[in-house]
Parts: sequence; C-alpha cells; structure tokens
Amino acid sequence: MSLSSTTAAPVLTRNRLAVSMMFLANGFLVGSWAPKIPEFATRLSLDESDLGLMILAFGIGSLCAMVLVGVAIARAGSRQVVRLMAVLAAPSLLLVTLAPAIWSAAVALFILGGMVGGMDVAMNANAVEVEKHERRAIMSSCHGFWSLGGVFGAALGGVIIAEYGTLMHALAVTAFAIMAVALAWPRLLADPPQAHTQPLAGSHAPGVGRSLFSAGATVWLTGVICLFAMTPEGAILDWGALYLRQELGASPALSGLAFGAFSAAMALMRFLGDIVRDRFGAVRTFRVSSVLAIIGLIAAGLAPSPEWAIVGFALTGLGLANMVPIAFSAAGNLPGLPQGLAISVVTFMGYSGILVAPSIIGFIAEHTGFALIYLALPVLIVVALAFSRLTRHADMTPG
Repeated sequence: MSLSSTTAAPVLTRNRLAVSMMFLANGFLVGSWAPKIPEFATRLSLDESDLGLMILAFGIGSLCAMVLVGVAIARAGSRQVVRLMAVLAAPSLLLVTLAPAIWSAAVALFILGGMVGGMDVAMNANAVEVEKHERRAIMSSCHGFWSLGGVFGAALGGVIIAEYGTLMHALAVTAFAIMAVALAWPRLLADPPQAHTQPLAGSHAPGVGRSLFSAGATVWLTGVICLFAMTPEGAILDWGALYLRQELGASPALSGLAFGAFSAAMALMRFLGDIVRDRFGAVRTFRVSSVLAIIGLIAAGLAPSPEWAIVGFALTGLGLANMVPIAFSAAGNLPGLPQGLAISVVTFMGYSGILVAPSIIGFIAEHTGFALIYLALPVLIVVALAFSRLTRHADMTPG
C-alpha cells in the first residue's frame, strides 16, 4: 500500500480556506453595518419608520441580486462571480457612510444589500463546488466563519466608531474586506459554467419533462425548508430581547443575551456540523437538528423567567445551526439544475424569512404577545422536518 493512499487529506485545504475567508469577509461587512445604524439615523434625521424603510432598501437589494447572480453563476461559474461581487462589496459600506442625503443613502444601502446578497449566493455555490471536489462537508463551518465575521464586525465596529469616528470605521472595514478578498483570490476553486449542463436537448420528451418538473419542485421545497428554518432566526434576532424585557421582566443587560446566546450556540455548532454530517449523514443530522430547534423554541415560549428563555434560545441556535447549511448543500447538488440557479432560489426564499417575516411577526405579536409566537414557530420546523428526506442530496460520497 502506497504512502499516498494511507495519508489523510488535510482538513483545511487552500480551496476551503479561500471560500471560508469569503464567508468571513461577508459576515464582517454585514456585522459592521449594525453599529453604524444609530449614527446613520441621527445624521440623516430619520425616525423609526424612515429607518425601517432604509433597512428595507438593504433587504430589497439583497433579494434582487440573489436572483440575478444565480443566472451569472450558471453562465460564468461561481469563482468568477464571487470574485466580482466581493470586489464590489468591499467598499460598499463606505458609500453608505459618505451618502449626504436620504435618497443617496437609500441607493447606497440598496447597493450594499445587493453586493452582500449577491456575494452570499456566489460563495455558497463555490462552497458546494469545494464539497464536491474534496468529497467532504464544509458548508456548516463556512457558515460558522460568516457568524464569526458578523460577531467581530458588530463588536469591533462600536469600539472603532467611538474612538475614531464613522469614516475611519468604514475605511477600516473596507481595508479588512480587501485583505480577506486578496488572500482568497488566488486560492478559490475554479469551476466551469453550468448553463450547458441543463438537460435542454430533447427536453420536450416526456421523461425529461418529468425530470425537469421534479427538479424544479425539489428546489422550491428545499427553499421552503430554508424559509421555515430562517424565520425563527429572524424572530429571535429582532424580537428576542424585547420578549425578555417586556414579557419576562429582564434587565437591559440580560435581555441582550437573547440573541447573544442564540448566536454563540449557532456558531459553535456550525464549526462542529461538518464532522457530524459526515459521520451521521445529512438527513439524520437535519432531523436531530430540527428536534433540538423545536424543543428550544417551546422552552423559550413557555419560559417562566428570562434565564430559562435564554437557555431555550441557545438550544434553538444549536438546532438551527446546521439546517440551512445542509439545505444549501442539498440545493447545490440537485440533479438536473445548475447549482447557481438552485442556490439562488433557496437563498432568496431563506433570506425572506429573515428580512420579511419579522415585520409580520411584530404585527401579530401586538395582539398575541411574543410567547405565543415562539410557541407557534415550531410548526414551521415540523413542516421542514416533513421534507427532510430532500436533504439526502447534501451527502458527500467518501473520496
């Protein structure tokens, strides 16, 4: 037996490092926007409703780009697209900082959302290519790097803004993003365009038509899984602290731990998720994760104290952590569809759960309270669990 056949492949390859750096840079850009919001609102004299419309511009930009980037990936491959989107995303927070008026700021936020959202689709598509190339799961840890970047961006942003001002903060964020992109640039895995892989020839044949219909239905159902998995994440992000404060009597400091505990648990489990998925398979990992999320949400909704609710949110984070990465991997491996198009559909639907659903939840909670909301959200996870068999496409064949 040769030495090469007995030596295990390195865990952190150059391709995996490169796409992980892209996730880190993207998360850092998104996280760095959060501490700028108070100054942004004060500088432009925005009230709560005006600020809500501004943030909506960010979300609309993201969702629009997610659709268009999927087509570009099918035509040019994920490496070319993620490079382009990363270069355009790096200085986009600087545009928001320099915007002098409301309308220019809205356009800048639309651009920021579009570049970050488009980069999100492209880097997920490239991560799927790396998974195929290395025959091992990497998607969960990539999303873990995104979470890590978001935490660092949010934590460091407040310090830099307080000490050096918003312009220096934006310049520092841009410099970090450029350095991360430069490090990843030559190491990104090259992948061919996928448009030619669509079964167009003879697609009028009944068998091929059924295959296309089946693939299309599968990608939309996988998108439903992402939508229903990311809606609770948005509900905890936007309303968890308010729930602890208003309904459970938590102090301001304690209420801030609602999303903190959720995020920390999610980041931890995402770095462990690839090992778990390779060991137990995508379907079993998804199902156990779903059950954990259901238990966590019910515990948060029934919590008699803020401390119990925080434990419930942490359990929810452990559960939700790997559901979306598994769904993305499954979408990128669906037979009969270019992965860029499939991932763009799944990403669009999933991020709708974070960008749109929380506003609906807030309206309902005015009449029901947040406890009932958190008790109702497990129904969405149960629906995702019912479609869990679709995640079998995420399984990697051992190399």
